[in-house]
Amino acid sequence: MSDLDSIIIPPELMPSDGRFGSGPALVRRAGVDRLAAVAGTYLGTSHRREGVRRVVRSIRTGLADLYELPNSYDIVLGVGGATMFWEVAAHSLIAHKSQHVSIGEFSEKFTAVVATMPHLDDPAVIAAPPGSATIPVADDTVDTYALIHNETSTGVLAPLVRPNDGDAVLLVDGTSAAGAVRVDSGVFDVYYFSPQKAFGSEGGLWIALCSPAAVDRIERMASERSIPPMASLQIALENSRQDQTYNTPSLTTLFLLSDQIDWLTAQGGLAWAEQRARSSSGIVYGWAEASSYATPFVTDAAIRSPTVTTVDLDESVAAEDVVSVLAANGIVDVLGYRKLGHNQLRIATFPNVDPADIERLTSAIDYVVSRR
Repeated sequence: MSDLDSIIIPPELMPSDGRFGSGPALVRRAGVDRLAAVAGTYLGTSHRREGVRRVVRSIRTGLADLYELPNSYDIVLGVGGATMFWEVAAHSLIAHKSQHVSIGEFSEKFTAVVATMPHLDDPAVIAAPPGSATIPVADDTVDTYALIHNETSTGVLAPLVRPNDGDAVLLVDGTSAAGAVRVDSGVFDVYYFSPQKAFGSEGGLWIALCSPAAVDRIERMASERSIPPMASLQIALENSRQDQTYNTPSLTTLFLLSDQIDWLTAQGGLAWAEQRARSSSGIVYGWAEASSYATPFVTDAAIRSPTVTTVDLDESVAAEDVVSVLAANGIVDVLGYRKLGHNQLRIATFPNVDPADIERLTSAIDYVVSRR
């Protein structure tokens, strides 16, 4: 591609907001404005005081309503993000052996964390190549199954299937699906995520929706083994029931998450959020299928993510060049996941992204490529 620095995308092709990252993702300006309005009395205060605990309470009740959880379910919050939750799960949920469905970078990382734990057996792995999906297999030597709902690195929305095996608990990493894809609470025992994607907030926090079976496992593990406090779901559960976290959270993250939950609920809940995400992702996939130089990375349309779209480019079109020009014009965070090693764009289509902006983005990409 020649004269990259000279390519100026016409104003009519420019999205109203140029943020298309898969996490941290677009944060609504209205939420930031509301935070700024209360900053003088909210930020810089103790997370034990009622003003902050009220926000945590709104998160817990809002998520229970959004996911239509039975009253017997607990919503637990902790500091450290979904990556930290892998450590938490290894100490507080897995009794002896887990089985992991591994379909990309982030599902592989959870497996790797568990494999380093001396108190656990080596994990069993059911793997599928990047861009595809698979399901768990019933195994009576396994007490915990670990699935991922949406693999952020590849743009695959995986099926959630509970093996018919009795007492094992099923954990689902919902990070890039949570807030934009409906899920049946009867399928999982723990659905965990961090809020910097569809929930339009910042990182550094994990949230876990826990069934009674999960709570029983948490309490059992706390009674049977020594667990570091930061990895103790029992401690996190006790604090969450008091509408607080064990250690100091980001108050900004909490506020923006609460505001986003309220906004999603007002728009129509997860049904609305999923429809909006599918509308935007459908624009990307349709554009790629019609393109002479682009194609959806995930070939099976049934498992294409509605929130994280991945598009391979022809070798004659360097994705990094396209991304460089877009960034110079104010359109950012659309490069594919580097470790995947594809000449690829990755475009987030979370509910905060306006479908009209996705239309403009695809036109802007075509414009850039046509100028090579």
